[in-house]
Amino acid sequence: MKTSVSIALILAASMVNAQEKMTPELLWKLGRVSGEAVTPDGKNVIFGVSQYDVTENKSERNLYMIPVSGGAVKQLTEAAGAESIVHIDPKTGLIWFIYKGQLWTMNGDGSAKKQITDYQDGLSNVRISPDGKHILFSKEVQILKIHSTDRYPELKKSDAYVFDDLMYRHWDTWEDGKFQHIFYATFGNGKIGEARDIMKDEPYDCPQMPFGGREDAIWSPDGKFIVYVTKKKFGKEYAQSTNTDIFIYDLASGRTTNLTEGILGYDTAPAFNQNGSRMAWLSMDEDGYESDKNDILVYDFKSLKTYNLTKDWDGTVASWQWSNDGSRIYFVAPVKGTEQLFEISNISDPGKFTARNIRQVTKGVFDINGIIGQSGNQLVVSRTDMNHAAELYRVDLKSGLLNQLTSVNNIIYSRLALSKIEERHIRTTDNKDMLAWVIYPPDFDPSKKYPTLLYCQGGPQSALSQFYSFRWNFQLMAANGYIVIAPNRRGMPGHGVKWNEDISGDWGGQPIRDYLSAIDDISKESYVDKDRLGAVGASYGGFSVYMLAGVHNNRFKTFIAHDGLFDLRSWYGTTEELWFANKDIGGPYWGSKVPQSYKQSSPIEFADKWNTPIMIVQGGIDYRVPVEQGLEAFQLAQLKGIKSRLLYLPGENHWVMGAQNAIVWQREFFKWLSETL
Repeated sequence: MKTSVSIALILAASMVNAQEKMTPELLWKLGRVSGEAVTPDGKNVIFGVSQYDVTENKSERNLYMIPVSGGAVKQLTEAAGAESIVHIDPKTGLIWFIYKGQLWTMNGDGSAKKQITDYQDGLSNVRISPDGKHILFSKEVQILKIHSTDRYPELKKSDAYVFDDLMYRHWDTWEDGKFQHIFYATFGNGKIGEARDIMKDEPYDCPQMPFGGREDAIWSPDGKFIVYVTKKKFGKEYAQSTNTDIFIYDLASGRTTNLTEGILGYDTAPAFNQNGSRMAWLSMDEDGYESDKNDILVYDFKSLKTYNLTKDWDGTVASWQWSNDGSRIYFVAPVKGTEQLFEISNISDPGKFTARNIRQVTKGVFDINGIIGQSGNQLVVSRTDMNHAAELYRVDLKSGLLNQLTSVNNIIYSRLALSKIEERHIRTTDNKDMLAWVIYPPDFDPSKKYPTLLYCQGGPQSALSQFYSFRWNFQLMAANGYIVIAPNRRGMPGHGVKWNEDISGDWGGQPIRDYLSAIDDISKESYVDKDRLGAVGASYGGFSVYMLAGVHNNRFKTFIAHDGLFDLRSWYGTTEELWFANKDIGGPYWGSKVPQSYKQSSPIEFADKWNTPIMIVQGGIDYRVPVEQGLEAFQLAQLKGIKSRLLYLPGENHWVMGAQNAIVWQREFFKWLSETL
């Protein structure tokens, strides 16, 4: 018997040793799963899978269907390109979808595909009215003459821009005088009537640029109204405000009403309940604060009153959805280093609602990162953890138990040796309890010593949860032999509103001390090689790396900073969304009361202390953290004689979107670490 056990252990060990480890190339072979819709009968869920072809440097997305109860997957589309669902007829099951800018239909089983529109310039953000008689879509409209060829048509070979106001560029695009507007038209038998622009002549965008989509414009259940989100501000006012509003357009009268007049923050994601008696949306209270507590507001069309359902709940909402019968609201929110599903019940009288009506449905070391739809007493959701990319699951709403539906990447993961993920609690310099995630190499042996990376999260107020990134991939870092510690430092949601807010105006203070507390704490472990510590991060994480380079007192042996803020003065002078800088830094760098942040929280002020090898990554069309930030940091390191490397990606924005560029990024990332750590 003892011999049998020993043989079994040896076989198990050899199987682990035979398993593969994650590589950049393997990471890009993973299918990227995203939910589309639960069919109206509640029996099936439609989802998309994007597959990347690194050789061709492009992706293809197709649609699939699987029963909510589980079972065989059926592929619905297979043409080269990307398809997405627009509408499913609840009576016939006919599916309307967008493919290459035109509307198509197919039967519920994917058969009888038929293109039904041939609209000039294509359609985007399409919604068909509930009665099927109208269509809503967005398209660009030329409002301002900014480019030289618009101002001087005879000078066709000129390429100049003329600006009289902010914002002259946004995210990764220069302003060209065109704005996204919402149009509607009659619709029948595939024919689109004359389209009417409900935002005629207005220099505002809907969907919101650069990240808005179909969620920014919806139909009322009776098809008589269009509800849309926009920020009706322009120029300097637009650049310094987050005050979007929700407008209701009456098709019969042509009148537009601002439903959120007087609500000064960020209002998004409106949706009606089933009978149209109420509408809910996400709302932030403070203008200019893009990471304010996100609450769920409900407007009652009978009482004409607005109610805040989550006002007394100590958290912030990421996304939400009505229950099918309108009696409940489900939402996703960060909580203690994860993102979980919550339920708001008994909302028949919102005026008497309290935080006691909020219940956490799911618990575990994973993220619920999207609600797809409801089927009876189950929700279909998207789920990730640090070892697994997104797949779809069904959640039992009573017990919170999850059952996996899709298994797009199971074959790859079955061959992989997975990392151990551990929750760690750290005492900070101000005697607070801070959660951190520790990710260990797949073959971790506590009797050995490992190089260790401090991961610095961006945002600065985004959750460091059980996410799965295709760039900052902890599984890949651990597979390359590194322990990773990822602390939920000050400023992250999921630990109460105050913890989330404490970073504003203090970028270089307590959050940086939190990072030092994290690396000092993990360094106490015998398996951490204290002579081989590194710090890595992007955006605010890149800023954090630059700050640490000046204050770390020789703790670290190497750094990697991606699109980090280096000089807050030049950053304020070149970034686009100034509300961000005004809130987090405290305002401009001139005048009688210059914020202390420019001295206390600007990495350039600590440049004389830099003495550690650093790799700097910078996107060429990143207008949030413009290219000068990375170039300044690289020039400093070079002139000080510090081993340094610049990875410049001229066609990439704040992220790395191209498959081959991402592979280069990963290879250079680990090449630098192998050289310096």
